[in-house]
Amino acid sequence: MILALLRERDMHPYEMLRLTRDRHDERLIRIQQGTFYHQITALERDGLIAEVAVDRQGNRPERTTYTITREGDASLIEWVRRELPCTERPAHFRVALAESHNLDRGTVAELLAGRTEQLRTVLGERRERLADAMERGVQRQFLVEVEREMALMEVDITWTESLVAELAPAGSDSPGTPILEWGIPSHSDRPNPSRKDGE
Repeated sequence: MILALLRERDMHPYEMLRLTRDRHDERLIRIQQGTFYHQITALERDGLIAEVAVDRQGNRPERTTYTITREGDASLIEWVRRELPCTERPAHFRVALAESHNLDRGTVAELLAGRTEQLRTVLGERRERLADAMERGVQRQFLVEVEREMALMEVDITWTESLVAELAPAGSDSPGTPILEWGIPSHSDRPNPSRKDGE
């Protein structure tokens, strides 16, 4: 989440925390101020972010502004690409979906389509098991959770297919296909503050 915020623009930690609260990102991840600052320290240590400025306003404490490095940019993109098609870690998928605008629309459509195929396979297996259980006389009261899981999968598949259709490339010949605005400016083409000239 920190890398994604800094991919939008350079920020200091307080601004990042404020944005996560304004956007209600606690829906996706647990946000604690102490842990947040520890994560920033770890990301800087690993070379994924770097300091670009330190300023002070009046009697307030100094504020350090950070930027994402090329390594950080690559790490964010790799994580989103890995988690977006995954069906095994729902919590990670939600964050990856929220940050999928960091990928180009074609890549997002391809990854989500792959995830949909995986969901279809799992849904088919669930249907077979449910049918087998019912044939064996298992009472429905013991199967309602499975039914709910299947219903959620069906909704997930339908919604994802709709999103993939909206992600059709600009200039698509498909009549009536809505095209989503997609993508954000990236820092990746700027000089890397984590490296000295010539490195």
